[in-house]
Amino acid sequence: MIRKALIPVFMLMVTFPIALLLLLSFGKSWVYPNIFPDQFTLQHWNDIYQINSELLMVTLKSIGISLGVSSVVTLLSFFSSKHISYSVYKSRWLFLAYIPYVFSPVILAATLQFYFTFVDVSGTFFGVILAQLFITYPFGVLIFSNFWNPRIKAIAELSNTLGGNSWITFYKVVLPLSKGVLLLCFFQVFLISWFEYGLTALIGVGKIKTLTLSVFQYIQEANIFLAALASCLLIIPPMILLYLNKRFIFTNQQTI
Repeated sequence: MIRKALIPVFMLMVTFPIALLLLLSFGKSWVYPNIFPDQFTLQHWNDIYQINSELLMVTLKSIGISLGVSSVVTLLSFFSSKHISYSVYKSRWLFLAYIPYVFSPVILAATLQFYFTFVDVSGTFFGVILAQLFITYPFGVLIFSNFWNPRIKAIAELSNTLGGNSWITFYKVVLPLSKGVLLLCFFQVFLISWFEYGLTALIGVGKIKTLTLSVFQYIQEANIFLAALASCLLIIPPMILLYLNKRFIFTNQQTI
């Protein structure tokens, strides 16, 4: 009985903020003490489809950064975590992987800013991606460290014993077994990069704008309607990834 009563409450708590943001993104004016905006318009959403739209460019740039970071981290951490997991110093390497999370991203960015400026990558697209690798790559290693277990090692050795070379063992045996964790790492790292603020703000030095930075900028400018619009764009990729995660990862795990 209590569970049935809590389900609508939970659904309301989840959907209300999203519905409110969507409503405000169509707002044009909002005067106290009205509960909702007085006027509504499609202008804010129509402006996104303009070729010279700043918000469109920011969205595409944010997607590019997150896709670049998640792809690089997934690829690098997948192979490097294998050597770490099978190393006699596994616990030491994994301990080092936790160190970046001891510091705040802002403190980490302030520490790295001098070196990024020295090599002239501060305020560049590449520099922001490189900076985000400092917090996302260790996370990828931690995710894959649980995949490279004695069972996977035994299966790979069995494939080699039956005549399979390194390439066949990887492509036909290891890769199919790792599809779930590869997608999991890609999705998780994408979300970390997508919502990252401190590193992007300091290393980007205002030249590289992302949706997360734009939301805070519009809030500081008291432009609540554009802030709501940027927030709506900000939550679309996580909702898509949440669906894909449930569709391809969670379902496959239940099947297994």
